Amino acid sequence: MTSESDPVILSRDGAIATVTLNNPAKLNALTKAMWTRLGETMRLLSDNDALRCIVLRGAGDKAFAAGADIAEFATERANARQAKLYGEVIHSTMQAVAQCRHPTVALIQGACVGGGLEIAAMCDMRICGTSSRFGVPINKLGLTMAYGELAGLLALVGRATTLEILLEGRVFDAEEAYRKRLVNRVVADDRVETESYALAQRIANGAPLVARWHKQFIERLTVQADIAPEEWDVGFACFDTEDYREGVKAFLGKSKPAFRGR
Repeated sequence: MTSESDPVILSRDGAIATVTLNNPAKLNALTKAMWTRLGETMRLLSDNDALRCIVLRGAGDKAFAAGADIAEFATERANARQAKLYGEVIHSTMQAVAQCRHPTVALIQGACVGGGLEIAAMCDMRICGTSSRFGVPINKLGLTMAYGELAGLLALVGRATTLEILLEGRVFDAEEAYRKRLVNRVVADDRVETESYALAQRIANGAPLVARWHKQFIERLTVQADIAPEEWDVGFACFDTEDYREGVKAFLGKSKPAFRGR
């Protein structure tokens, strides 16, 4: 349905669609093109009544997605104004994943970090392998997780665990991810694909209208904060700080950042 060079690859097997984040040379690090195409793809699939389940995964077996493509920051997120425009793309995509009418399963192999974890958190279920790794180490980049990305993680694991993940910025293993309720199941690495598609098939075998209604009911019962526009913009203020520039420079230079709190 799409080519191997596309930023997101879409394929289908009966009532189950597979959406693949496609940047394996960089562990599926997320580019603006990937965020944009993922949102477009999820909205397209949501409107397809013939589907019953969608599996999201990364290309290859090394990563679901290892966060953002930091090399893009100099041109796409150089300041708060640029970052807000980029953030609108990310938020739109997050909503497209979260509000998809069909059940979604994140098939996680390898790294599921930063933006990768944010996408997985928006899915309905998550299966990973024993060697998978998780975390959001953006405090080392001088970055915040803006409201649009934060909502899914907070809804999934709650306040205390979300703060632990963000304040420590630590990358942790699959067993800890399971204890934190980030994933539904941990299986042997060579069973992740089989188990994920078995789950997708069980979902697809159920009544599709019932699955969609259950998603709708749970969304209605979830309390969401009403964020004022000026508060929303604070989510991108970090991009105008010296610490952000220091964090990105240190990351690209493979050195330790020296943050000064300004």
